[in-house]
Amino acid sequence: MRNSSLFLRSGLTVAAASLPFVVAAGPAAAQSGISVSTTGSTVSVTTSACTNVNGSWGTASLLTSSQANFSQGRQVSLSGTDRLQSAAWSSVNPGTYTVIVVCSNGSTAGTQSVIVSTSPTRRPTPSTSPSRGVMGGVGGSSTDFGTLTLVGGGVLVGAGGLAAAWYLRRKAKPYRL
Repeated sequence: MRNSSLFLRSGLTVAAASLPFVVAAGPAAAQSGISVSTTGSTVSVTTSACTNVNGSWGTASLLTSSQANFSQGRQVSLSGTDRLQSAAWSSVNPGTYTVIVVCSNGSTAGTQSVIVSTSPTRRPTPSTSPSRGVMGGVGGSSTDFGTLTLVGGGVLVGAGGLAAAWYLRRKAKPYRL
């Protein structure tokens, strides 16, 4: 029994220590190459996957449900910087569209569907995650109590334990008349 609790505690310690690595690796695999948003009849796309080749970042295409390939859609050149490239289409009719971004080196940065509705929809913008992780702690027990308070608490806990033992011992004895 003593060894199993030791293994359990060491296993929990290893699991807790490896948790930051699992959490850090999780979102990276789930990220998409492009981000598409709509505001009224305007559709915009952003990416950071493309590189500048001969003064061009690449091209984005907006396809309707009846269009099958990149060249059939409304094409717009990407503009931006090394960190972020973007493109936008205005006066887009309501419906379901597919946005495809092809970088100037020929690679596809991503594909995503978007729905343009008749009324402008506001989509919440994601907030940035904290750079130092979660600021966890011990909560309300972080107050530094003095020696007298700790001794008083210890005496109360000890007295409660002695009283419980005395009560259970008295209850276990048979009645004597």
